Amino acid sequence: MDPDVVEIAPPALASTSRTRKPRKVNHEVIDVEQYHVDKMNKGKAIQDGHNPFINVANGVMPMDVDDDCTVVPKDIPTGVKVAISTNGSNPFLATPSSTTVQPQTPNVVMGPSPPSRPVNCHASVSSEVVTSPQANFLRDFKRFDTVEDFSDHHYASKGKASKQHSKTWLKKVQADWKILEKDLPETIFVRACESRMDLMRAVIIGAEGTPYHDGLFFFDIHFPDSYPSVPPKVHYHSGGLRINPNLYNCGKVCLSLLGTWTGNKREKWLPQESTMLQLLVSIQALILNQKPYFNEPGYEPTKGTPSGEAHSKVYSENVFLLSLNTMVYSMRKPPKHFEEFVRSHYFVRALDIVKACNAYKDGAPVGSIVKGGVQDIEETSQSGSKKFRTDVAAFMKAVVGEFVKLGVKELQEKPKPPPVVNANTESNTANRKRSRSSSIKEFLANIGRCVFQ
Repeated sequence: MDPDVVEIAPPALASTSRTRKPRKVNHEVIDVEQYHVDKMNKGKAIQDGHNPFINVANGVMPMDVDDDCTVVPKDIPTGVKVAISTNGSNPFLATPSSTTVQPQTPNVVMGPSPPSRPVNCHASVSSEVVTSPQANFLRDFKRFDTVEDFSDHHYASKGKASKQHSKTWLKKVQADWKILEKDLPETIFVRACESRMDLMRAVIIGAEGTPYHDGLFFFDIHFPDSYPSVPPKVHYHSGGLRINPNLYNCGKVCLSLLGTWTGNKREKWLPQESTMLQLLVSIQALILNQKPYFNEPGYEPTKGTPSGEAHSKVYSENVFLLSLNTMVYSMRKPPKHFEEFVRSHYFVRALDIVKACNAYKDGAPVGSIVKGGVQDIEETSQSGSKKFRTDVAAFMKAVVGEFVKLGVKELQEKPKPPPVVNANTESNTANRKRSRSSSIKEFLANIGRCVFQ
């Protein structure tokens, strides 16, 4: 379904994105480990030392498949990639501007693969910051860099390394590179190909306060020969899942800036003004937003109404479940040049993701997680639905299993100690056995004497 379009800021504004002040969050933050919902108090968050970690059962993940799309098997990841989480609130977080989506009933079921080791979803999660090799890797990982090979790129077959491009094309691509190298926000990472300048890959980290938080979302970009007269082509690594009205399960990205949806002149690609930075920030702010339900045309007018908000809540809950499965197959098959990044990102963020899942199981609404805590429910929305709490408990087990494979020891299920045997107990047991044996012998002897008398 194609969304409406929101006017995109000119490149001069986009390029200053890193200096934009993040929004302040004045909501009360409650420790997730002590969080639960007091139903008698209409969902107000309280603290009473309650541990929200509970057992989770094996579950399956719904997958919505569109009739007009074809899922390419090679696009379905199975590994792991790493990304750095945002420091503070994301300045690009925005509610949907003019689009909406009807919650869809999945018709395909995908079962999470069982973890190779026992997992512990009851693990006590420490909030201490510990420097690890993975954290150091993320700290040193460049937001923009060039690579030599993109053999797994979705558009790899669209050109050749020896192909000659026009001076206009070359100048524009090089200008995009310079802008990205200088002005990328903390939650977007890009790799460009030196031998194939027409290819680029980007990963966006889901922002706090959205159902996409902590997730990694990959996009393959191709600059056609007529670029910048026409916009670049963008393919989303969906893994066959429809996590947004603008992101199809076949990888199509629906945005007026890309020419994949109608819009006024200022909302479309402007050859002399539009940039790759503007495009990536638009995907993050306008697509991976707080309430993706309203990205679908026709439903934006219902925003703020009881019916519209109720549908939005259900849709966001389903989106988070799909995001959990996106984490799983990203760890199993991360895109090229981001393998260690994916592993490190999820290693570092594993405990926070588990905290969030347990808060959701305990009633916190989706998107209420801010800086490792839960906003006061009265400041966000009503608590999560009963079905969502049950589904999170089922789906998170596959994610925790992948975290354990990454080496997150806090989530490994500790082996049960052997039963302690008391020495006196062993002695008493032996004495009772000997006593019974003697009694039997005496009984048989008495029977023998009676027979011969």
